[in-house]
Amino acid sequence: MPQYDTLTPVGATLTGLRVGPIGEKQVDELRVLLAEHGVLVFRGQDVDDDGFLDFLHSFGETAFTEGETPVPGWPDLNVISNVGRKTPPRSTFHTDTSYVRRPPAYTALRAVVVPEHGGQTLFTNQYAAYETLPAKIRSWLDGRTVTHVVTGLELDEGQEASAVHPLFRIHPIAGRTALYLSAPQRCAAISGMRPRLARDTISFLFDHSTREDNVLRHSWAPGDVVVWDNRCVLHRADHDGVIGDRVMHRGMVADHTPVSEQFPKAVN
Repeated sequence: MPQYDTLTPVGATLTGLRVGPIGEKQVDELRVLLAEHGVLVFRGQDVDDDGFLDFLHSFGETAFTEGETPVPGWPDLNVISNVGRKTPPRSTFHTDTSYVRRPPAYTALRAVVVPEHGGQTLFTNQYAAYETLPAKIRSWLDGRTVTHVVTGLELDEGQEASAVHPLFRIHPIAGRTALYLSAPQRCAAISGMRPRLARDTISFLFDHSTREDNVLRHSWAPGDVVVWDNRCVLHRADHDGVIGDRVMHRGMVADHTPVSEQFPKAVN
């Protein structure tokens, strides 16, 4: 097992592992660490896009969010950049691509250009978000589903634009339950609730998940690679007060775990 230091309230910093093609044993170890800690930080990585993509392919098939800007020459990766923007991008806590039936298991960012100041990425612990809900609320919400919808992207006709997922998601590796939601505007409905009550409930759960004591702030340094598990983490970029260019290359890994194993309490 790689050496690591646990971060609070979510995540771990790994040492002694080079980002690039890795073997099955190392992949299995990293999957376990991701399931347990949600976020893995690799510092001081001298890796280009080829090595970054090789690393992702070690975990399985990559996924790409339609409508994003691909990295020239690496169509499986996309660019996240503030270069040339007159206003800073807006970012709300979310989980990636939850509007499809099988959202990606993992997302990874490689720091290409790090700003002089600011530009952190924030992560929440959705295991803790679930576990700290009052028992009566957990009981009331148990078995309910959320309709996730796409926002901010132009999709072609026929592409997935909405999907229904249980609000409480059991991680297929860790066996722990996470509160699974995304940005409020991407959560269109909760099963068995009228629209206004659903909106209020999503707002409450979102605020509960993103309270300050449940958030890790990662400050980027040159050579950083960060990987997280979308099944138990929300994330967002903090664009306030950024000084300098911020460029990240992003890749995602598909999730082929049978849906029934992840959502055993799901109801329609």
